[in-house]
Amino acid sequence: MTTQAQDGNKGTAWVVMGVSGCGKTSIGERLAAALGVPFIEGDAFHSQANIAKMTAGIALTDDDRRDWLLTLRDKLATREGGAVLSCSSLKRAYRDLLRSAGGDVRFAHLAGERGLLLERVSNRPGHYMPPSLLDSQLDTLEPLQPDEAGITLDIRDTQEQLVAQILASARS
Repeated sequence: MTTQAQDGNKGTAWVVMGVSGCGKTSIGERLAAALGVPFIEGDAFHSQANIAKMTAGIALTDDDRRDWLLTLRDKLATREGGAVLSCSSLKRAYRDLLRSAGGDVRFAHLAGERGLLLERVSNRPGHYMPPSLLDSQLDTLEPLQPDEAGITLDIRDTQEQLVAQILASARS
């Protein structure tokens, strides 16, 4: 069910975005399964230096994120057919860089209130991203703009509802 893009055989790439604890991986995996396309876990491509900074409670800078985002862009650029990528994509500039992969790149922004996000991050065992970095991510976040292809969703909805909303937006 992928949408063919103008350049080659790239199908639609969905980037499931948002701050820590919004459910990017869970929704991304479900969306990829529903679309029958590969899922790319963005966190798996962070450098050891970035992981060490985040583990220490130090927020990443634009410079820290650049190589990571370029790697993710390259993963999208080499796709055949569609793909789903989980990536915070906090700033418009980051999303623009991912869009430079070519083809149809859309964003599903999983948005939620700070209290719910903090609860989720605090109850997530074994993840290197400490709850103390949530506020810096919320401060950095630039929501999707009207000219950006994508949809903003409320994380209070169930995972099934969120995936259904993304799929419905892809058809419209």
